[in-house]
Amino acid sequence: MDSRTDFPEGPQLRPQSLMFAFFGGHVLEEGPLCVYSGSVIEVLARAGVGEQAVRSTLTRMVNRGLLQRQREGRRMYFGLTPQATEILWNGKKRLWDTGAVNDDWDGTWTLLGFSLPESWQRQRHDLRSRLAWSGFGPLYSGLWIAPGDFDVSALVSELGLAAHVKIFHATADDATDIGLMIRDTWDLDGVGARYADFDKRWTDWLGSGSGSGSGSGSGSGDPLGTRLRLTSEWLQIIRTDPRLPARHLPAAWPARSAHDTFHRIAEQTEAPACRMAARLMETTPLRPS
Repeated sequence: MDSRTDFPEGPQLRPQSLMFAFFGGHVLEEGPLCVYSGSVIEVLARAGVGEQAVRSTLTRMVNRGLLQRQREGRRMYFGLTPQATEILWNGKKRLWDTGAVNDDWDGTWTLLGFSLPESWQRQRHDLRSRLAWSGFGPLYSGLWIAPGDFDVSALVSELGLAAHVKIFHATADDATDIGLMIRDTWDLDGVGARYADFDKRWTDWLGSGSGSGSGSGSGSGDPLGTRLRLTSEWLQIIRTDPRLPARHLPAAWPARSAHDTFHRIAEQTEAPACRMAARLMETTPLRPS
């Protein structure tokens, strides 16, 4: 099957991200199932991923403990591991339950200070990467901060750095210019630009009529491929957003409009994408490993 291009041009999406979007949207809540590899290839072709890239991604995800293989006769099926299931439930919560705009910040901050031996360059890199992924920003080189009450003890323990890290939950003194601190600590221009670009491309796409078939599953739109790319791209954006308090962000922060655009297209494509996925997917119960 030829790859589809019924969606707006955008950032390069990793096949694994689209694979997660597929399993998270169409397998996770259906019970312990395995999906035939041919079905996965056909579905991801609709999101612009070629067969060889799909096969390579399936193999890598098995090797990383994210998928498990299950042979049925001469056919190979793939199902979620407990690790991948946890990742997808967390991603689902971030996608659908947590808004892109933080209107309900309670004024608290989580601060994490660390001091690592100079030779621990890898551990320092891993810690900073995980903190940035969790929404923290560097207030100073060894002091990172995030809005709200974060429990990062599991992250620190997983990296084996509990003895080298101190965690505090606090509020800022009135003398602190929080707006200036935010601008100095996070790349607001970069985060805002990603939201604005997403909003413009997908709004223009809707206005052009390219998605006119998404509501019915016919016409020029491909609801399944569109929804996979939409959710994968949106999750990629919001994972780089620390959800800073809206009251301290620039006026007309583009996340609000982008959030509305995402949910409008997601709602429009949900039913036809699910019907299409159900027609294309060949599944079998996942056996206990």
